[in-house]
Amino acid sequence: MALTGPQRGLFITLEGGEGCGKSTQAWRLLDFLKEAGREVVMTREPGGSPEAETIRQLLLAGLVKPFGPDAEALFFAVARRDHVENVIRPALGQGTWVISDRFADSTRAYQGTAGASSDKLDRLEEIAVGETRPDLTLILDLDPREGLRRAALRSIADRFEADGLEIHAARRKAFLDIAAAEPGRCVVIDASRGEEEVAASIRAAVGERLGISGPAS
Repeated sequence: MALTGPQRGLFITLEGGEGCGKSTQAWRLLDFLKEAGREVVMTREPGGSPEAETIRQLLLAGLVKPFGPDAEALFFAVARRDHVENVIRPALGQGTWVISDRFADSTRAYQGTAGASSDKLDRLEEIAVGETRPDLTLILDLDPREGLRRAALRSIADRFEADGLEIHAARRKAFLDIAAAEPGRCVVIDASRGEEEVAASIRAAVGERLGISGPAS
């Protein structure tokens, strides 16, 4: 894990399948950390920087899908490298905390289950991320049937939401496998509950892992 010295901010990522409430909980976490006296920036993937946002449009529109999971993983890596170098790493270096709605684990769960090999994903992640790894990853776990039901209420399905239930179930398992393999970094949050209950679990996890328990005195 990357060093977390006094000059460096902490890096928190939220992961999970479609409709699990990541974006809502990321903003709630932002408010919680600000109330606790931390300087925090919010970002997302794919995207987070102007160039990466352009790539996001291509990916979510499905324009890269015909080229296969390896090509999608490559596009994600290009966007992530720009995001890390121009947004995440500079903020952390200034002592600012960073919350990202998705990061490298999503590529492993999505493109990995679609057929991209672990070796290729490892190499792409090393190029795109280097030592800038999350200090804490919150994996919001939800039955994909419920997740797709929730997602359908908010928007027109993007390239990934439009996939079949079996694919979404495989992604859920991939996220849980990541959490099981890296328990020191990852915390699984039951996202089937109400918004406030989920937020309370996230605050508890952040308090336990990163020493944040409430507003600064």
